[in-house]
Amino acid sequence: MLEKALKGNKYYWMWLAFLGTFMAIGAICYVRQYNYGLGLTGMSRDVSWGLYISQFTFLVGVAAGGVMLVLPYYIHNYKEFGRITILGEFLAIASLVMCLMFIIVDLGQPIRALNVLLHPTPHSMLFWDMIVLNGYLFLNLLCGWVILTSEHKEVAPPKWIYPFVYISIPFAISIHTVTAMLYCGLPGRHFWLSAIIAPRFLASAFAAGPSLIVVAALILKRVTKFDAGKKAIDKLVTIILYAALTNAFFVCLEFFVAYYSNIPGHKAALDYLFFGITEHGVTYDNLVPFMYGFVVLGVIAIALLSIPYTRRENDFYLGLGCVLLFISLWLDKGIGFVLGGFVPNPLEQITEYYPTANEIMITIAVWCTGFFILSVLYKIAVKVEEDIHA
Repeated sequence: MLEKALKGNKYYWMWLAFLGTFMAIGAICYVRQYNYGLGLTGMSRDVSWGLYISQFTFLVGVAAGGVMLVLPYYIHNYKEFGRITILGEFLAIASLVMCLMFIIVDLGQPIRALNVLLHPTPHSMLFWDMIVLNGYLFLNLLCGWVILTSEHKEVAPPKWIYPFVYISIPFAISIHTVTAMLYCGLPGRHFWLSAIIAPRFLASAFAAGPSLIVVAALILKRVTKFDAGKKAIDKLVTIILYAALTNAFFVCLEFFVAYYSNIPGHKAALDYLFFGITEHGVTYDNLVPFMYGFVVLGVIAIALLSIPYTRRENDFYLGLGCVLLFISLWLDKGIGFVLGGFVPNPLEQITEYYPTANEIMITIAVWCTGFFILSVLYKIAVKVEEDIHA
């Protein structure tokens, strides 16, 4: 079926060329970083995880969000998700590839990744993160391709694939749970030392991933003959809305615990993120605009997804709401959560982080690589659907 990705109109090839251009620029920037070292980034002794790991953290959630299609379709027999479940599985593949790429570029020397295999340490969360990420990637590759091949041949999927589909569901939960444990298992970082980090991660994942799927389905509806169905989209938006509200509730709980209990360490991180910290006449607030964006865009998105007209009667506003929610959650988890956790450091000192141009270009290149993979996979899936209905 790979040959289906080689057939497309000029807009399809222009889109791939656009993505490929940034991928090439990012590759050049990575060679520079590889030769010079991580000193070419904005990271430091106090901020050892920067833009790369923050994007990894967010994309793990995007990958996990695909389970909100797999679970209703295969466990609860919700047949309305039949046409878009493959979109969720392919989104997970592209997201996991990006996750692994961000880990590689963050290591400095890629060969260091082999240390997890050559010197396994089961008591480390990094070891289990490697297990669940690669396991979930394998499961989505296997299940997605086998089921799509069966659809292409117009036969029922083989029975042996279903155990792998069911196993992929706890794997989807575990990839974000283990990632959360990487943070909340660090007692020296007050902002991350919270028992609700894992549920908060999962709530944002179940909103971000499906939001991107809705946007993709709406785009495919306009540029191809693929139609996910109004009932399926409406049900998916319901899931997105509940997940987004749950995530907002968890964020409010963080504020309550910090300020009502008057815990200095927890308050300091939230002060820095949302209000800025003034010390010795200098104000540190480089993340405040991002967090204001998180709140404002999140409120607008929830409103657009709640109002019946903008949700059910107008695809533009529905897509806009999902895009705004995706960006809002990216600002929260892809920027604020990771970077804000380093301020102040365990010695109560403030070191702000600013990514370098080289770092930003590598990040853009990894995102473009993910969208390139996603575009090719969706092209194959849509072409198979078109062939079946033809």
